[in-house]
Amino acid sequence: MTLTIDTGTTDLLCELHDDGVLVATLNRPDTRNAFSAAMGQALGNIYQMADTNDAVRVVVVTGTPPAFCAGADFSKGSDVFEQTEVSDFSSNPVNPPAWKIRKPVIAAVNGHAIGIGLTLTLHCDLRFMAQEAKYGIVQVRRGVMPDAMSHWTLPRLVGLARAADILLTGRTFNGIEAHELGIASRVFANDEVLPQALDVAHDIAVNTAPVSVAISKRLLWESFSMTSDGMNQAESALHQHLMGKADAREGVTAFLERREPKWSLTVNENWPENWPEKRNR
Repeated sequence: MTLTIDTGTTDLLCELHDDGVLVATLNRPDTRNAFSAAMGQALGNIYQMADTNDAVRVVVVTGTPPAFCAGADFSKGSDVFEQTEVSDFSSNPVNPPAWKIRKPVIAAVNGHAIGIGLTLTLHCDLRFMAQEAKYGIVQVRRGVMPDAMSHWTLPRLVGLARAADILLTGRTFNGIEAHELGIASRVFANDEVLPQALDVAHDIAVNTAPVSVAISKRLLWESFSMTSDGMNQAESALHQHLMGKADAREGVTAFLERREPKWSLTVNENWPENWPEKRNR
């Protein structure tokens, strides 16, 4: 059973499955899901909702075939990159970005992803990509520059030298090379990307403890700003927060009894109080 969620726009469709997997689908197939302001606003709202709704365990972001997202919408010609007078302009149109929410986010990149279509997937925790699809962060070939904080996300995924190769040339590559570069977590045939992502999302939703996953995700994204001693202190304190709780007992008991676990802790009710912020926004 699935619950359809109203996003306020047809540019983004959203369904919550009964296993806790929320699927957000970029939906402008007539433009190969070219990015729109409404799409970005709606996706940020969905991320915000997912962070605070304990019924959501995992988010999967995908696109209506035949593409994931073709990038900027060029239907109005060169006006697409006209200078904006808006004082609060941001090159990142999705707020909060996927890495700031406490639920795992999987990008099921089931077709071409160009420009912002690819940079937004770098916010996600996992990227499942299509072997033969075309990918690229091509903005320097359009007279602008890479966006969505890709100068921060991409080097963390692939290293500085490979990031320079991708960002400074604006070249395109297929899913196989995306995996070799370190962008893709896994690659599949185009029509297998979403089913494989949903399988992994279901496994996370059922078999991993919600608070454990949320804490591990936060530590991963913060690790580049922490020293090894700082990480040891954080891990030690957070182990103390999780050990002895109901889910620590349930995880072991379910494993020994060879059954699916029944988790009782929730991200909103059992988030560690000594964390600098209750929610990473």
